[in-house]
Amino acid sequence: MRHHDLLVLGVGSGNVLIDDRFSHLDVAVVAEGPFGGTCLNAGCIPSKMLAVTAEVADGVREAGRHNVRATSDGIDWPAVQERVFGRLDAVARDGEDDRRASDFVTVYRGRARFTGERELLVETDDGPETLHADRIVVAAGGRPVVPPPVADSGLPYETSDTVMRLDEVPERMVVLGGGYIAAELAHVFHAAGTSVTVVEKKETLLAEQDESVASAFTDAVRDQYDLRLGRELVRVEGSPGQLRITLDDDSVIEADTLLVAVGRKPNSDTLDLDKAGITCDDNGMIEVDAQLRTGATGVWALGDIVPGPPLKHVANREAEVVAHNLLHPDAPRTMSYDVVPAAVFTRPQIAQVGLTEQEAREQGKEFVVGTRAYEDVAYGWSLEETRGFCKVLVDRGTGRLLGAHVLGPQAATLVQPLVLAMTFGLTARDVAERPLWIHPALTEVVENALRDAM
Repeated sequence: MRHHDLLVLGVGSGNVLIDDRFSHLDVAVVAEGPFGGTCLNAGCIPSKMLAVTAEVADGVREAGRHNVRATSDGIDWPAVQERVFGRLDAVARDGEDDRRASDFVTVYRGRARFTGERELLVETDDGPETLHADRIVVAAGGRPVVPPPVADSGLPYETSDTVMRLDEVPERMVVLGGGYIAAELAHVFHAAGTSVTVVEKKETLLAEQDESVASAFTDAVRDQYDLRLGRELVRVEGSPGQLRITLDDDSVIEADTLLVAVGRKPNSDTLDLDKAGITCDDNGMIEVDAQLRTGATGVWALGDIVPGPPLKHVANREAEVVAHNLLHPDAPRTMSYDVVPAAVFTRPQIAQVGLTEQEAREQGKEFVVGTRAYEDVAYGWSLEETRGFCKVLVDRGTGRLLGAHVLGPQAATLVQPLVLAMTFGLTARDVAERPLWIHPALTEVVENALRDAM
């Protein structure tokens, strides 16, 4: 049995916490997949690189609204693949090489499971390795959920882990799911020339978003996709490349590719956590306290395997908290999820922070809604943007923001001033009236939404 001072299980955000501050320790890193984790290899980074490519292609097709005569021969998918994954795969390889070159880090590659308190068995290519550590950080991530009718069909399907690396653009794709992963990937493949059908059991796409955003986004993409809303998949038949997908209304969709994007689940069920005294909630998430300590002595956890928003920027902050607490146990920090922004990189783009209007109603909040359309500000005219808007929810008593939602170009950037306002407890009036807002800039849509709620 090999002993280490610190062991990190996972090479996504868990790997982020290891830096030169830990050089006085003997550190182990256990990696099953490529370095960089889901975000770098199959998640937020490649999907956004593809989303920008789709945005460029859409811009060429829509150039006429700016009186620009432009044509496109489409997206060169093999070249896009080489550009995106040629860069990202190199980053993943370099990340592993750098760790292996470290004089205080040992890398073990293979699947791991707990065999006792702070003890793991790693199935490496060279045989099993039993490891023990004084302290362990579990950052083993998650994986896509695959519904039984799909898994049991015996027919091929794609998930967000695989679909971006397809060699060819599908002709006809069914996207199962209506959340942010489904929305982003549907946008990418539609822009690449795929005929897309979206099957979603709820009545709108992005149903977890603010109701105004979900409704506006669903309407915006109706003419792009064949939407089957309020429907569920019950059966997959046919043969590879010739799938027949039956829904609960007995309708049948024919497609060559099925993309399953109904959510993700933590990898906790693969780790034999009970043997280490680590407990999970009913959703399989490792239970942690505010310092991200598990119930097992000397074990922390972070990322998609713990409760909280499954977002990379959240996991990175969790890594900062765990790193500090490992190094400074007498002055620990806590993790806050009070103000967590998120974005959906579709067309139109979406960003949010705080409560949705429906959540505010359900919680009995007294609030005022302020909205402003992109087409009501000068830069919105420049964009010829007719769908976009900013919406804010302001507490009627304190004047502070409860939530904010943006739909339209640059949404992920525009929401950030509102994130800062909520983080520092500023009132809508302070944010609207104290700074000078550049004119004519798209940020005026934020300013005027705040003024509308005052």
